[in-house]
Amino acid sequence: MSGHQQMSQPRSDRPLDYEAAGVSIERGDAFAEFIRSLNPRVVGADLGGFAGGLELDLHGYRRPVLFSATDGVGTKLLIAQQLERYDTLGIDLVAMCVNDLIVCGAQPLAFLDYIACERVEPTVLEPLMEGIVRGCEIAGCRLVGGETAEMPDLYGARGFDIAGFAVGIAERDRVLPQPNRMQAGDCLLGLPSSGVHSNGLSLARRVLTRIEAGAGQDHDARQRADELRRALLEPTIIYTKELEALLAAGGVTGAAHVTGGGLVANTQRVLPGHLKPQFRWDWHVPPVFRQIAEDGEVSQDEMRRVFNMGIGMVVVVPGADEGAVRKAAEACDVTVWNIGELVDG
Repeated sequence: MSGHQQMSQPRSDRPLDYEAAGVSIERGDAFAEFIRSLNPRVVGADLGGFAGGLELDLHGYRRPVLFSATDGVGTKLLIAQQLERYDTLGIDLVAMCVNDLIVCGAQPLAFLDYIACERVEPTVLEPLMEGIVRGCEIAGCRLVGGETAEMPDLYGARGFDIAGFAVGIAERDRVLPQPNRMQAGDCLLGLPSSGVHSNGLSLARRVLTRIEAGAGQDHDARQRADELRRALLEPTIIYTKELEALLAAGGVTGAAHVTGGGLVANTQRVLPGHLKPQFRWDWHVPPVFRQIAEDGEVSQDEMRRVFNMGIGMVVVVPGADEGAVRKAAEACDVTVWNIGELVDG
């Protein structure tokens, strides 16, 4: 034998299996059964064992175009964990995907979710799943499948991440945007947001940290932090029904879902290069934005660059069609504000 001492590996009386490695097939099966127990009007039929299927009714379409979108909810997850409230995250997840479809003129058809976690925790994942189903109901689409993956050692205790995937359909000649129909003087209509939605949370959380760091025994400061945290968790609005009503009125040439990058940058994405948006900035701004700006000492320019500032969706309408679109909005009880116009740029 050499001079090196032979090292024995620690042993356990229990033989290794998947459960000992941190993954429970039983927990996964139980969660899958819970999903199947949800509203059958939303959960898709079992058309395939390894993929979700949805029967297509193409009656009325001459040149149907399929659209797909994917997104997550970012560090809003951390706010939910702090409050131990998970029932709104699923709505956020659906909203971030289907809102990106409807601004292209596509009606959402199907939604899938991906959940990655340290371990399947029913107290976390069941309300999350219920929120996803609720979001699909609001959006008018069906939850046709998904994946839940237990990945021990990758996430911390009760840690998880989620992603969503949506598919929609549109008639080719109604696809948005239609930049060749846009010109200076066109009206910009805004649909109000419920708050920050699912963007800018990394900056907002830093503001929370700053408030709490200086709170000490200051009861008012701690209360402000709690109020801000609850406001940040307000779910993203799903705009599919509202946009469908406006699009049915005709005249809409473009629409922008205001996500990361703020109001100006997201609106610019749907415009031709020779035009730019000019906003009035005179609408009602939810209090959460004022609190972020004041407690975080965030400049007005930075606020407008990062957050939606109270406008979750922007619609581009020729001036001649504004009245018809507003009338359609009023008939469907949809709130729209005239928030600016297109200018040469």
